[in-house]
Amino acid sequence: MASQQLFTATKQLASVTIVFISLLLTGCNGHSSAMSDDDINFESGKIIQVDAASLNDQSAELALFFPDDQLSNINWRQTGGEPLTLLTKSSKVIAFTPQTAGNYSFDVSFSLNGGANKTLSHTITVEEQTNKVSSRLAHTTLSDNKVSLRVYVQQSIDESSIQWLQTSGPTITFNQGNTDGELAVFFTAPSVNKDTLLTFEVSANDTNQEYTDKVVVLVEPADKIASNAYFDDRVAQVFPYNSSSPYADNLIDCVYSNTLSSSCPLVKLPLLAKENTTPTINNIMDRVVVSHQWMGDRFKDFLTNSDPNNDFKHLLRATTAIVISYDIRPSFYWAATGAIYLDAKNFWLTANERDTINEAPDYRSDFGKELQFAMPWRYVKDNDYADNYFPIEQRATRSTNDGFYRLASLLYHELAHANDFFPSTEWFSHNEQSRILDAALSTNFESDDLAVAFPLQSREMRSLAQVSFSGEPATAIEKSYSVNDIETFFSPDLATGFYAYSSEREDYALLFEELMMQSRFNVFRDVAITNLPTGEDISATDYIVTWGQRGRIGDERIKARVAYSATRVLAEFDSIAALTQVPVPIAMIVGDNWLENLTISPITNPLKISKKRKTVRELSNQQQRPMSNQYFHKPLPK
Repeated sequence: MASQQLFTATKQLASVTIVFISLLLTGCNGHSSAMSDDDINFESGKIIQVDAASLNDQSAELALFFPDDQLSNINWRQTGGEPLTLLTKSSKVIAFTPQTAGNYSFDVSFSLNGGANKTLSHTITVEEQTNKVSSRLAHTTLSDNKVSLRVYVQQSIDESSIQWLQTSGPTITFNQGNTDGELAVFFTAPSVNKDTLLTFEVSANDTNQEYTDKVVVLVEPADKIASNAYFDDRVAQVFPYNSSSPYADNLIDCVYSNTLSSSCPLVKLPLLAKENTTPTINNIMDRVVVSHQWMGDRFKDFLTNSDPNNDFKHLLRATTAIVISYDIRPSFYWAATGAIYLDAKNFWLTANERDTINEAPDYRSDFGKELQFAMPWRYVKDNDYADNYFPIEQRATRSTNDGFYRLASLLYHELAHANDFFPSTEWFSHNEQSRILDAALSTNFESDDLAVAFPLQSREMRSLAQVSFSGEPATAIEKSYSVNDIETFFSPDLATGFYAYSSEREDYALLFEELMMQSRFNVFRDVAITNLPTGEDISATDYIVTWGQRGRIGDERIKARVAYSATRVLAEFDSIAALTQVPVPIAMIVGDNWLENLTISPITNPLKISKKRKTVRELSNQQQRPMSNQYFHKPLPK
């Protein structure tokens, strides 16, 4: 009896101690308090496995931890267990998701301090048990870089019970403040002077028990960003897709580095057209910079299999490089470097690939919220959304066709900018000693000439565009404009969409983009004027159409503007002939909502409408919502 009492007392004391420690580690809202580097002592010179137990269908991670050394030529290799796909084989951290129980073995080789090669081995044991909570994704990042983490939970989990806790490393501050109930969290990596591990634990409950999982982020040191840097926010570590590219030594320094403070000369990184006016895929891939190998692989596949008319190969002649990275959001073309920057979300095919992409929300999402109208748009094919949408929670695999039209429209748009700054008539006229930016600004912009020849008339729409797309404050009168006012401003004018009023450059690119999508793929662009819904769980049914059209480029008043743009952007495309095939716009049904107006085109072949696509659309409230602004204008350096 005495021993039993002693056991009970000891157990109670341990429970109190655990509770006390937990209180020390959490604030009043359940979030981490200040941490120090010594909260958890990770042994250096080792492979670190943060989770002692690995469970089936749960993300596992290994970190190569050498905080006092320089590592290079890192290469992870699986040596045992069911085959896995390692998407970050050259990084200090790998993460993967075993689908079956058993032992999984790995080797990692690397050069230590620029000297001898070294190899370490590690084996993890994955148990049969599954966990209802899985956090993703362990990775490396640089000091001051943006970080996102996500937890995936099974259906039985109460999402409101989700709690995030930092368990080691310098204290970070979550962007959301209170992260309770959040599936995804965001923060900025701390500044460190050596490799530093941050660890996090996420927990959630169902009706029976609590489940937890851990995730690690390895933060690497980085030099302070100079005040005159072209990229004043920390960018990701990237590498040339082709290490043997003749431009490999210059690509990163000239297009995606925090040390870049002056535009590179054309002799260092010339336009692709200067190398070859009919560039091969290999020519193009020599100009590609990526944060992950799979991103370059997907882009190469796109050029190989999804560019039958060579449109994108030809349009890329006006660029110096292509950058695809997990931290680029949104995509853009930038004349300061001559490069196009592509959001990697356009390329993922597997859930594991999607895991590697930062989820940072678009900072422009609140622009224009004080206005009383919205101008939604979308691309439509056969009376349905042109692209399929896959909620991130589903961990789905998609085909290249599922996101093709979104990517195609994006490339047509951004590469129209490239060919505006560097038109084909001037590819060979620039002095190779000129900086890329200086050469771009010396151009006789075709978009400026368009604005003179066929100007947009509405000053009101131009001012409102600065509110919605540049974050300018709305005036009292702009806040008072009704949907009927917007119809009066927009419908008689010559723009194809609201974004055209943001600048002459965007107007020019939108015209070309819409024609190419319709002509090449029979994909039509919808634009409408609606109310601006407020509140939670907004869907397409909440947007009530006051005015709208499908295929606005078919308006006879606008066709001349379309021809002006398209004939100059891509000479190989017969835009005049294409415009003769463009039908007149189809009017939307006033009073119907955005979703109801999806099926306004005459149906010539009902068999073309995919039952699968219909099912996806019906199940996905998110896809039904109007498309967010996928375009971005990055200001040029002063």
